[in-house]
Amino acid sequence: MTNEKNLFELDREHIIHPQSNPKEHYEQGPKIIFDEGNGIYLKDVEGHEYIDGVSMLWNVNLGHGNKELAEAAYNQMTKAAYTTTFYNYTNEPSVKLAEKITSLAPGDLNSIFYTSGGSESNDTAFKLSRFYWQQKGYDNKNIIISLKRGYHGVTIAAQRATGIGAYRDFSGVLEQKIINAEAHLTECELGDKSHPDYDKSISGLIDELGADRIAAIIIEPVQGAGGVHVSPNGYLQAVRSLCDKNHIHFIADEVICGFGRTGKMFGCNHWDVVPDFMCVAKGLTSGYIQLGGVIMRDEIKNTLNEFDDMIPHGFTYSGHPTACAVGLKNIEILERDNWVSHAKEMGDKLLTGLQKLEEKYSFFANPRAKGLLAGIDLVKNKETNEPFDFEDRAANQLITECFNRDLLIRAFDFEPGMNIVAIAPPLIVNEEEIDNIINIIDAAAAKIKKNII
Repeated sequence: MTNEKNLFELDREHIIHPQSNPKEHYEQGPKIIFDEGNGIYLKDVEGHEYIDGVSMLWNVNLGHGNKELAEAAYNQMTKAAYTTTFYNYTNEPSVKLAEKITSLAPGDLNSIFYTSGGSESNDTAFKLSRFYWQQKGYDNKNIIISLKRGYHGVTIAAQRATGIGAYRDFSGVLEQKIINAEAHLTECELGDKSHPDYDKSISGLIDELGADRIAAIIIEPVQGAGGVHVSPNGYLQAVRSLCDKNHIHFIADEVICGFGRTGKMFGCNHWDVVPDFMCVAKGLTSGYIQLGGVIMRDEIKNTLNEFDDMIPHGFTYSGHPTACAVGLKNIEILERDNWVSHAKEMGDKLLTGLQKLEEKYSFFANPRAKGLLAGIDLVKNKETNEPFDFEDRAANQLITECFNRDLLIRAFDFEPGMNIVAIAPPLIVNEEEIDNIINIIDAAAAKIKKNII
């Protein structure tokens, strides 16, 4: 029997962990070996319990240990291990889920291409956008514009679209057809060419490159891994208008925002914007199984319908019957138990708690939240927005103290002067648990105060 010590050593010897420090892992081994979970809580193999304050990777929307989702997977697995959706084959769960998802999506987003996760969804949207323009006779319309601090995944194209330097560099490809614009320059996107950053805006890049070369613009309604940056009011509408005016596709990356995380079913719903493509994953199954998709408007689907040959794209697990069965049950539970509106209520309470911490601590600034997707900055001086020195690692100090108090949250400090903490518990979190999360952050802040002021 493999005991805990063996697990530790076997992991250290044999696993290369994603988005982790390999030298640190090899020298120190895994930080936690998880064993089980219940609701917003996780236990390690020693029985120590933690609050999952970021839904692991923003995806466990319905919390851990949900038996209905497990039963949905079991019931489908006992019917068929796997059936492909290649060669015009299909299966009942994938058809029913497609009908359900498109009924929830805004506007005429009435068709879906299934993937296994968010990176694949964004890559697929890039391909389908470029393919659409090829079918319309615009072979040179192939540039993708994304935003700085946006995060879109780690396949090569999605990683190049990610507006974080370390990720773009690691992709190993200097593709000039995926370009980052400065984020959230609403005035520029509305046409203010006198703005000092106009040349770095989406509108400025369109002027520079030519609309006839740009296939699509991809935006997260709320940036997640880039630091929980909420789109300013009017911004997404301005970009939608730009896309309409210049015949450019608008891709909404809803991988984190979708399926209730922001207090509405989709992030775009907050701004009444209908994208041309909407990329989903994560919360679609609450992380219980791998599934993603690209939802698209009728005009795009109709153009694909005219293509009389095989589309050379697809994934082995596109439309996997078990994943789709879990997705169906997940949406059923979200709607039946009103978890989306609950996320809005708990998100408001979480934001109120963060605002009180901002009042209490001079180094907390800019608390923000859309539903249960929340963040707060740590700054040396919030009156002048002076950042901490990189060596201070203020955000990491905070999450370490939270970890010592059994709360798992995330820090983002991938740029000089950037110290952001993200909090995003499962949608099923209750008021008492929100209070506990805030109290732990409060105690952690009090502990690090003397180190950073």
